[in-house]
Amino acid sequence: MRLREKKGAMTARRDLKIVNELGLHARPAAQFVAHANSFHCEIWLIKDEQRFSGTSMVDVLRANLECGATVTLEANGVDAECAVDRLEKVVAELNDDDM
Repeated sequence: MRLREKKGAMTARRDLKIVNELGLHARPAAQFVAHANSFHCEIWLIKDEQRFSGTSMVDVLRANLECGATVTLEANGVDAECAVDRLEKVVAELNDDDM
């Protein structure tokens, strides 16, 4: 994880691998977005140099995050480090068997 301070707010980044067998399709994407919206920071998913809002269901689906894909999770704001930590766990724990 990389941290840097930017105008009083922190930026945290971490590379994640999508392990859910079916990727981030509608239901797991909805879980991710719900968690992302609980933080007081901007959340971004960066894939192939494109940025997708982690708080937008449409953007998360547009990122086309299939099983095995690697994506950079970036958070900018007061609770950026906490957001990245929690969202990394959310992605790791997504399992279609639970849905």
